[in-house]
Order: sequence, then C-alpha cells, then structure tokens
Amino acid sequence: MDLNKYKNLKRGIQDNYINVNPIQRGGVLTGEARKALLEFGDGYSVCDYCFDSRVDLVQKPPIRDFTMDVAKFLNVDEVRFTAGCRHAMWAIMHTITEPGNTIVLDSLAHYTSYLGAEANRLDVVEVPHTGHPMFHIDPEMYAQKFEEVKRHTGNLPVLALLTHVDSRYGNLANAEAVGKICKQYGVPLILNTAYSTGVMPVDAKKLRADFLTCSCHKSWAASAPIGILAASSEWSYKVFGKSRITGDWSGCSFNKKEVALFGCPPVFGAPIATLMASFPTVVERVKHWDEEVRKACYFVGEIEKIDGICQIGHKPKQHTLINIESPSFHAVAGKDRRKGYFLYRELKKRRIMGVRPGMSKSFEINTYGLSWEQVKYVAEAFKDIALKHGICVEP
Repeated sequence: MDLNKYKNLKRGIQDNYINVNPIQRGGVLTGEARKALLEFGDGYSVCDYCFDSRVDLVQKPPIRDFTMDVAKFLNVDEVRFTAGCRHAMWAIMHTITEPGNTIVLDSLAHYTSYLGAEANRLDVVEVPHTGHPMFHIDPEMYAQKFEEVKRHTGNLPVLALLTHVDSRYGNLANAEAVGKICKQYGVPLILNTAYSTGVMPVDAKKLRADFLTCSCHKSWAASAPIGILAASSEWSYKVFGKSRITGDWSGCSFNKKEVALFGCPPVFGAPIATLMASFPTVVERVKHWDEEVRKACYFVGEIEKIDGICQIGHKPKQHTLINIESPSFHAVAGKDRRKGYFLYRELKKRRIMGVRPGMSKSFEINTYGLSWEQVKYVAEAFKDIALKHGICVEP
C-alpha cells in the first residue's frame, strides 16, 4: 500500500477562486463555523456532557435549545438531526408505511427519494413534469395521481413527496398548493427542502407540510454529513418512536433511543457544531432571499446574450440554482483539443470553479451568496470565453 497518497490532502481550490458549484453554495461554512470545526473536529466531541443518551438532548453545548430554536425557525412542532436529507426521507417512509404501500412523488425528485422508497419496498407513482424547456410540476396532478392510485389499489397512497426545489433545474415547486391537496385527501406530505430551507424562508405550517427534510451541508452552511427531520405533532410520535427492546442477557434498556434515527444519529462532532455556529447567519440570510434571486435573474439575462445560450426551467428564475443549455459551447468543444473540458479549463484560468469537468452541452451553476461584483465577474467571464472562441455576444 502507498500510504503517502493520504498525506497532505488538498482540495485544489484556492481562496481567491469563485465557487459556483450548484450543490455547494448554500453549504459554504461561515467564519464562526470554521472555528467550530477546529474546536469540535474530534469524533463525539459534543458528548462530553451527554447524560440522556441522545445528541438532541445535550445541554452543553446547547443542542437541546438549538433543536427548539430550529423548530421555531421552520414553524414546525418537532425537529431531530439526521445523517443527511436522505436519512430523513428514509426514516419517514420506514416508520409510517408498510411494504407494498404506494407513495406519490414528483418526477423531479432526487434519486435518494426513489432509493428510500425502494429500501422500504414501496410502490412509486410519479407526478409527471411538463418536459422541455420548463419542466414544471402541476400541483393538480397530485390529485389526479391520488385518484389513479385509489382506482388501481382500492386505497389512497399512504404518503406524498414533493421536491421543493429540484437539483437539476432549480425549479421552485408550488408547495402550498400541493400541501392543500394533500390535506384534502388526508395524505401526509414530505417536503424535501434540500435546496430551500437554510437559504430561503420556509414555513412548514403555511405550506401544510407534515414533514420537512433538510440537507444542512447543502443549504445551512454546515459540515457534512447532517440533515434535519422536522415533523408535525400529528406524526412525530410515530416517526420518533422509541425502542421497546430490553436485552435478554444484558438487561439493558434502550427506551430513550429513537429507532428510525438509530438511537442517536452520527452527527456528534463537527456536523452539529458547525450547524449551530452558522445558525445565526442562516436566520439572518433568509431575510435577503429576494436579493439572491435578483442576482440569479441578472446572471441569466447576461449569459443569454451569448448566441445559443438558454436557461432551462422556470422563467423568471425563482431560485439561484440555474440550468444552462449551451449548444454553442458544445460546438466549440467538438473542435477544441480539450473537448468538453475546454469550458472547465477556461473558467479555471479565470479563477472560477464549480462547473463540472467535461460539461459543455449543458451545465448547472448556483449564484447563491455571491456578491454582485462576483456575479457580474462570472457573467463577463462566460462572455469573454464565448468571444475568444468566435461565438457572437450581444452588447
């Protein structure tokens, strides 16, 4: 074994680079979180004063208070921390469904939504999107699919899932309308907020969501892996059900351990500490969401001045995750010796990272948290690359 390759690990992104990676912008650590990362980097470092066998009950550091504050922030009844958004979705499915049940989800759902259903042996019915170029999810289609499931199975689906903001096009779904339909049918709703809570205002009760699942390393400026499972009081007793097992030989009781969270989720050090440290900034920054959307709209307007470039998904943008179709860049890639990597390398020369290497036909970026100066610089960089390779750009 060559163990030297594990020494002096570096990311290769310099401090003066602008990172537009679509899954990283909302997870950039605050200065306070970076300090907490060093302080609590050791495993189990928040468990020095754990007397209640669960991380959400720890009082020093103030995790128990933090749990209640997060619940207020999301306007939901109960909150727990999980090993990511995918763990939260799996836990809900695992506790309120039975194998062979049917759930309805949107066709823009993250793959982990499908895997969560598969792991729990559930049947999946998709709400279709409208296709290119908008990829819109019509809330009324949830009602149609509920009726369709009832006709085919004799029962309504046991659960509905809606992706609040999808990871491909950055479309903001009409969660309130879907929530209203779910209430009318009595079908509990999971709202996957991996790209919304933590960067924009989200009110669970206003949206009529029974559950929120959150990705804190994507959108809450926290170190991975950590997520949030938020539940209404109607369902929390079930999802957060405690162990009823007593060991026959040891006589041990685990009656404080919540089964779906594996007793205590693996967030004992840096993840929960950085999440707490960033929380004051998160609470403040969601108040400025409209400004972030204006930056995204500005960027789209500028990059669409390049011949052949077009933003895909909802227009005007309602979110900072942006999907761009770029056939003119793809044509350049066909002739350039660097092929599809030419765009990545041209951007890197200009200290811009985050567009996936090899992508030229289409790509995704996220402008969240960038200053206006940075947004304008990135837009001008794309135009400069286009002009360099003979692509027309509107003045």
